[in-house]
Amino acid sequence: MKFKTRLLITSILIIVVPLLLTAVAFMGIGIFVANSEQEFGISGNNYTAFTYTLENYNKMTEEVLLQVQKQLSENLANMEDTEYLEQINGELSTKSSYIIVRKNGELYYTGNPEAAEKIFALLPVYGSDVSNSKRGYYYNDMKKLVKQLDFRFYDGDEGSFFIVTKVSSLVSQKMMIDMMLAFILILIFTSMILTQWMQKGVFIPIDQLNRAMQNIAEGNLEYRLSSDGKGEIGELYRNYEDMRLRLKESADEKLEHENQNRELISNISHDLKTPITAVKGYVEGIMDGVADTPEKMDKYIKTIYNKANDMDRLINELTLYSGIDNNRIPYNFHRINVAEYFGDCVEDVGLDLESKNIKLNYDDLVSPDTQIIADPEQLKRVIDNIIGNSVKYMDKKDGVIDIRILDEVDSIRVEIEDNGKGIAAKDLPNIFERFYRTDASRNSSQGGSGIGLSIVKKIIEDHGGYIWATSKEQEGTCMHFVIRKYQAPEQEEV
Repeated sequence: MKFKTRLLITSILIIVVPLLLTAVAFMGIGIFVANSEQEFGISGNNYTAFTYTLENYNKMTEEVLLQVQKQLSENLANMEDTEYLEQINGELSTKSSYIIVRKNGELYYTGNPEAAEKIFALLPVYGSDVSNSKRGYYYNDMKKLVKQLDFRFYDGDEGSFFIVTKVSSLVSQKMMIDMMLAFILILIFTSMILTQWMQKGVFIPIDQLNRAMQNIAEGNLEYRLSSDGKGEIGELYRNYEDMRLRLKESADEKLEHENQNRELISNISHDLKTPITAVKGYVEGIMDGVADTPEKMDKYIKTIYNKANDMDRLINELTLYSGIDNNRIPYNFHRINVAEYFGDCVEDVGLDLESKNIKLNYDDLVSPDTQIIADPEQLKRVIDNIIGNSVKYMDKKDGVIDIRILDEVDSIRVEIEDNGKGIAAKDLPNIFERFYRTDASRNSSQGGSGIGLSIVKKIIEDHGGYIWATSKEQEGTCMHFVIRKYQAPEQEEV
């Protein structure tokens, strides 16, 4: 749920819920009071008391009336005892009530002279029906409830004992207290519900998101947050998860890149030691006069030259790897004739293979006018790297390398096959990965940086082609790569 919607609902509920619950509470109190009034049966016209406290009041005043009646039956002189009357009036004063004692129609005693003066003339006469009723008599205009008890004084004069209660004051005070308590409880209930709702929908998710961001700041990229919620909170959770995955992917790539760089430096450093050591050895031999004949001198110089070429090749691989890593391999594409280009490559490679006693076979099975769009220099690097691998892992005296150019309708397929020791099936899917070696030992005589075939794959893919390998152990390996033919645009008929 969106924040705006949640806040709107909260605002409405803060107003509506208390009003509804207050109305329900008021109606409940009213129904209870109506039932109590009907049950108690107070006499008088237009009685409008609206509180359940009337029943308690009647019990209270009835207890005092019965107490006075008992005292009268035991000792009539009590009605002439001012101290006794003040004591009773004091008990009733806390209940918004006071007493009036009348003797022969005259005011004999009252606990509230000012109020008694207003109602005295309206009090029922001696012997009225109300004096025999527990209901009392209600003065609607004055909001007074009167209880009457008739008796005779010790000297035989007529006397009446009245308990006068300010009903409106009692009812309003009690009702205000009850409604205030009810309203406070309603507000507390509403506040608890809305607070819980807001806490569950807003504060708890924000706290979880804050904890997750702290984990990210501390480098813990494994702390996950998942949510099916909609609105801003759900969107925040999904954005966090996307950010976390991207950061994790970036961190993993950075770590892998650093590991690859370290491995490359280690490989290049190791592989440079061999030719450098050889160069130093042959130079020392020349300096010490070991090469004392023209033939030996020529041999030493050629060896030094070959080792220098090996070092140059390793440095070129390092430079090219840097270009691959930054996707900055320099390409210079041309339209080239397949037959002519590969014929020149075979002639160039053949001289080197002949010096190493490796036979080279070449078959060109495409049309003489077939053309492709390629970078001649980078494509030559592909051929050199593949043949270099074949020579490096050749384990037979009579080594053979076959180069075949095949027609694939819209493409050409180049196959370079050798009869070397082959590649195990478990290693075959990984040979184009960077730094992958089928021989994990760095002490192998073959050496190499481990990035040759990854460079080959990158160059072929950048030419819009693809490459794969097939091999059988102890029988040999065949590298296949495919490049699309150049299709000349059809000339429009004039």
